[in-house]
Amino acid sequence: MANIACDHCHLEFDEKVMIKDENSGEIKYFCCKGCQGIYHLLRSEGLDSFYEKVGSTKLEPPKELNSDLHKFDLEGFKNKYIIQKDGFNEVNLIIEGIHCSACIWLNEKILHQTQGVVGATINYTNNKAKIIWDEDGVKLSEIINKIRSIGYNAYPYDPKLQEERANKTRRDYYSRLLVAVFTTMNIMWIAIAQYTGYFTGIEKNMKNVLNISEFVLATPTLFYTGWVYFKGSYFALKNKFVNMDVLVATGASLAYIYSIYAMITNTGEVYFDSVTMIITFVFVGKYLEVLSKKRAIDTMDNMMGSLPTELTVVKNGEKDIVGIEEIKTGDVVEVKPGDKIVVDGIIVNAEGNFDLSSLTGESEPVFKKSGDEIFSGSVCLDSVIRYKIEKDFKHSMLSTIVTLLEESISKKPAIEKLADKISGYFSFVVLTLSILTFIGWYIGGAGFEKALIISISVIVIACPCALGLATPMAALIGINSASKKGILFKEAEFLETMAKSDTMVLDKTGTITEGKPKVVNAKFLKDFDINLLYSLAESSKHPISKAIVRYLKDKSDDLNEYFLKNVKNLEARGLKAEYENIKLFGGNLELIKELNIPFSGDFKNTVFIFVINDEVVAYFELKDSAKEGAKKAISQIKKMGMDVIMLTGDNEQASKEIAKEVGIKKVYHSLFPKGKAQMIDTLHKQGKRVVMAGDGLNDALALSRSDIAISMGSGADVSVEVSDVVILNDDIKGLAQALKISKKSYATIKENFAISVLYNSITIPLAISGHVMPFIAALSMSVSSLIVVGNSFRIKRLK
Repeated sequence: MANIACDHCHLEFDEKVMIKDENSGEIKYFCCKGCQGIYHLLRSEGLDSFYEKVGSTKLEPPKELNSDLHKFDLEGFKNKYIIQKDGFNEVNLIIEGIHCSACIWLNEKILHQTQGVVGATINYTNNKAKIIWDEDGVKLSEIINKIRSIGYNAYPYDPKLQEERANKTRRDYYSRLLVAVFTTMNIMWIAIAQYTGYFTGIEKNMKNVLNISEFVLATPTLFYTGWVYFKGSYFALKNKFVNMDVLVATGASLAYIYSIYAMITNTGEVYFDSVTMIITFVFVGKYLEVLSKKRAIDTMDNMMGSLPTELTVVKNGEKDIVGIEEIKTGDVVEVKPGDKIVVDGIIVNAEGNFDLSSLTGESEPVFKKSGDEIFSGSVCLDSVIRYKIEKDFKHSMLSTIVTLLEESISKKPAIEKLADKISGYFSFVVLTLSILTFIGWYIGGAGFEKALIISISVIVIACPCALGLATPMAALIGINSASKKGILFKEAEFLETMAKSDTMVLDKTGTITEGKPKVVNAKFLKDFDINLLYSLAESSKHPISKAIVRYLKDKSDDLNEYFLKNVKNLEARGLKAEYENIKLFGGNLELIKELNIPFSGDFKNTVFIFVINDEVVAYFELKDSAKEGAKKAISQIKKMGMDVIMLTGDNEQASKEIAKEVGIKKVYHSLFPKGKAQMIDTLHKQGKRVVMAGDGLNDALALSRSDIAISMGSGADVSVEVSDVVILNDDIKGLAQALKISKKSYATIKENFAISVLYNSITIPLAISGHVMPFIAALSMSVSSLIVVGNSFRIKRLK
């Protein structure tokens, strides 16, 4: 019996082994129960239009993998791969078996129709799916089963697996490149003989032998090396758009077909050498692009891939090896010299030096002692350290950085979206120009052969590839370079926004200053229990409160912390609490005025006033010093055309003293959080594009109003959350570096655009006028792409 195709997967089998399915008078054949089940599932869900979209593409039959579904609901899997946001669960999966955009459409449709799934998007370039769901409505195992039920498979996204996949792609491209280079080098020797014979004369039999030799060499180049262009063209035309693959495949195929005709009929010249050179030169450019993109992204995968998967947990004096997904907050972990910290925590035993270069970009070791916080990604250099886990793996520093970097690269700047749109139209325009060129030269009497070769040159020389690379390469390298310097851009578009900004607003405490004020003057007006002051100050994380605690500890070793009731932070003024019917207040002069307590003084520094039962019993003057390099950094920011403004809740004299020290002329002091936010709004009304840097809870509102919000790495979690850029090393010099990288990246993008436009403006008219041979067109096209890539890599050399 004859072979027939399965009506789902399109694989062909003998009719006698097929399952015959008759429904409503319509006969269908299936190779297995799985294909039959998927077919009826899609019809019942109203998704049978999938078969129209997929056409005759062969699919993989469904696999029986239901035995491992339970692992997707295990606690260890959830801890390692699932993120909880706003009451929903989120996971990144790799969908296996995707062949085309129809597969993307089907998977997204079936996921969106699954009850409990809130959102599902799939990236065709890497088959990475981002799925958000409500656990009360559906389990992840049920979602995986749904994906498998339509003939695909899903497994969690893991950088190590992605590295294997990237290496496989690179090896495939390398083998195709070797074939292309080998055939091109050999065909060039034959071409030399052909051109010599063209000018000096050659026997017909010898010419035929040379033509056949070129045909034999050109065929594997076109159909093996050039397969990537035919594949790309198929999907492009299927989805009704024209891209670079269409141009290359069309140009090379036309030259190949015409050459076969000329070889068989012995009329005209063959252009098999042009076919191999078109494919080889363009493929070299594509191969180098693959390597460049891989190098630019490798930083993220290396950061995560180099982390150990197991830790030594100490419980009741005994050590146990535990997987990172099973680590819980409160566990005590032991690390030895050379070990990398996997999760964030606080040192509970010993002290030592740590290498934070992978986080901050600074090579100088940092000394940490008991009570200090350590972050994932840092390396213990010289001691055996025990530390208590403060955050799980998903929420630790390194995991957060990599997640944000991945998201930043996936989000396109406005200028890149424009470039993509132009590239789509541009390819169609080039194809149209090529057809018109052929018609013009043919009607003009040039003959079929010459008209065809000139039109092929027009197709090949045009380079939407350089236009398409102009933005993503510069943005990718800009983000990568910034991350190596301890600067994290959460989205690629923030590079563009920051580059266009003209005003930088800086908070004082923790941004311009160290954020570690010291008591320079203490006055005790009444006798009182010092533990009341110590307990009140200990209940706050504000730098001033911490300074008071440090001062008291230096003065006394006999301090006890009381349990205070009704502890409350008073916005930009201080804090209050109660202890056994005793009312406690601590804060600035604004708080004292609000309480109507008679007290005054001419304070040049920040002041903290302690009140017991509406009576001032002590006050402390504190002074914070500017960060090292603050004046130089602010000077650099000004030289880049930025207007620098300082906003602070501190008093006038203390604010102006710091501003004068670092070279800031515009100072707004004694501001509440709302006042800072209103100042940002005022600047916007003046037409300013505002970048704001801050690190405290009271900066969060103003940061959310600015065009670009920069959070210093030591800042409050909420300020980091609302920020667009994070300075991980807490160094004010990072502000100048971030601005310099953004401006350089944006300038490079514009340069790349200019290169692409200039190239096409010169070369397309030359090709239309018949002054460029096809293989020269291919070479110049690759060179233009490589110039754009090379220009983008100049960002890395930024000092």
